[in-house]
Order: sequence, then structure tokens, then C-alpha cells
Amino acid sequence: MFFKRNKTITLTSDDALPGRDRYAFDIPSRHAVLGTPIQPPFPEEIETAAFALGCFWGAERLFWRLPGVYTTAVGYTGGVTPYPTYEEACSGHTGHSEAVLVAFDHTKITYESLLKTFFEEHNPTQGMRQGNDVGTQYRSAIYYANDEQRRMAEAALESYDSAVQAAGFSAITTEIAPAGPFYYAEGYHQQYLHKIPNGYCGLKGTGVSCSMSEAKQDDETPRPLPENEDEWRSCLTPEQYSVLRQAGTERAFTGEYVDTVDDGIYRCRACGNLLFDSNKKFHSGSGWPSFTEALSSEAVELIDDGSHGMVRTEVRCGRCHSHLGHVFDDGPREKGGERWCMNSVALDLTKR
Repeated sequence: MFFKRNKTITLTSDDALPGRDRYAFDIPSRHAVLGTPIQPPFPEEIETAAFALGCFWGAERLFWRLPGVYTTAVGYTGGVTPYPTYEEACSGHTGHSEAVLVAFDHTKITYESLLKTFFEEHNPTQGMRQGNDVGTQYRSAIYYANDEQRRMAEAALESYDSAVQAAGFSAITTEIAPAGPFYYAEGYHQQYLHKIPNGYCGLKGTGVSCSMSEAKQDDETPRPLPENEDEWRSCLTPEQYSVLRQAGTERAFTGEYVDTVDDGIYRCRACGNLLFDSNKKFHSGSGWPSFTEALSSEAVELIDDGSHGMVRTEVRCGRCHSHLGHVFDDGPREKGGERWCMNSVALDLTKR
């Protein structure tokens, strides 16, 4: 298959830095955001995946924000030098890439979903660089844990390569290789953009959607719901939890779907339930994504809401009962007169 054309690193042990037989630094025991262990052993239902997509600071944040991800860590893999330091990895003499280890609950998020995030959130056509970051450590790579991951990665790469070339980009240079030893990076690199919120992130996608046909098929099967609020907190970001589980409201004009016109189906961010069709979306000027109707009466539940001294109708997900927004009667009259005003953070768009 064509993916074997991708350039790989052929550094030998004779050419590489010697490294050492143990870490030269301490590794944090817990994830600074999720609170979970960043080193195995992990719970039985947890699977692992490893991705390289440029500077690992921004790359790690992409994955820890995904519902269903148990923990993440940054480190060095794909090369030769054992237990390298950051300075050694940056020298180009270890063969390693800057990578993210993703430990995920396969009952809550699919590997295909991780692949979609990987391909869409960086430019996989740039060879030994990513944006302004140049060097072999910034190459694009997928390190598979088993044959099933390899098969899915190859299929996704082949499909996405056609899409990006049709959009005018060069061929994808992503390396697909079996997962080898993952050497954790120094503690200050772990969850760096949580510790330094305005820190450097050089990642930028192509703008081309990665269509994951297998992921869409899997998404038709509802994923299991968390059993308590602690589990909800572990699979949602703080902002998502505030809105979905505590009936919060994101600030107007800040949500990712306010002006989105992409064709597709909007799902509940918390559980994947089908909620709205993009064909029913309109620009209300309110600062929140608005729809003229829900997909069905079963998709949502309506609750009388007397909070904040107002009389409103709250909209919740019909499956997991998470807060989505409110419905008002000031929508387009020619389309029924309703305005379903939703929080972007409560939605997830699956493009058609």
C-alpha cells in the first residue's frame, strides 16, 4: 500500500546518542488536569495509543480534552536512544519524535475518534517539521499498539491523503510504525499548556475534514453513560462539566459552533445522542448556535426553568439528561417560531 512511501528515521544505535539505563529526572505520578495516573498499570478497560504531531505541548492538550480519555502524557518514542532528555531529543541524534501517550476507555471513545483528532489538528504533509518547528522530532507519526490499530490507521491515512491532495496539499508524510518503548518527558513538559495557559502552541490543521466512516458506524451505538458525577468529571473538561452537568452558560459569541455552517448532525457532547440537524440551524444574532427544531421529541427533554428570576424552558439531552440550553418562541415565524438556543460546548458536530 502507498503508506509505505512515508519517510522514516533510519538512525542506528552506532549513530545515536547512548542515553542511559534509567530516567535522569522524576516523573509526576498524576495528571495535572485529569487527576489520573500517567504511568501504567491502568484499569483493565483502558487501551493506549501514541501519536506524534509536532510540539507535544499543544498536542497533549488536544487529547486530554476528549471525553473518554483516561490520561495523557508526553514523551519520546520511535527512535533509538534509551531514556533521553529533552535536549537530547532536540539534537536530532536520538531518532525519537515528540509524542503523546493517550490512555483511553474504549467503551467511551473509539480509536477512530482519536485518529480523526490527530489528522485534523495538525498538518501531516510537512515531513520533518510542523509549522515553524523544524527537526526530525517534529515529524508526524502514529505508533500502533496492535494490528487492529494498524489497520484503522492505514485506512484513515489512505482516505485522508486523498482528501488533502484534492484540497491542494502535498501527499501525507505521516509515519505508521509499531509502538516501541515510550520514554516519558521531564515533569515540566507534562500538561504544559495547563500550567502555562498562554504558552506556545505551533499546531495548525489543514482545514480538511477527516471522514471516519468506521467511527461513524461505531457512533450509532450509544456509548455507556457514567454512573456518578465523579465519572462525569473525569470524562468532561471543566467547562463542559459546568455547562452540561451544572446548567452553566458559555459566554455569548465564544462557542465554536456560533457561526458554523458545515453540514452534519449535532450530537450531545456528553453521551453522543443525536440532537439537531445542521439544516435546521440559523444565525439568530444571539451569540449561541440556534436551531428551529430538534431532530425528534425523544432526542430532548423540556424542563420548566424559573432560575435567575426568569420563566424559561430548559432543554436537556433526552438520553443523559445533561443541560444543553433553552428554547424560546422568538425564532423565524415561517419555520415554526421556535429558537433552540444551545451552548456550543454541549454539542459535537459529526460532519456529513
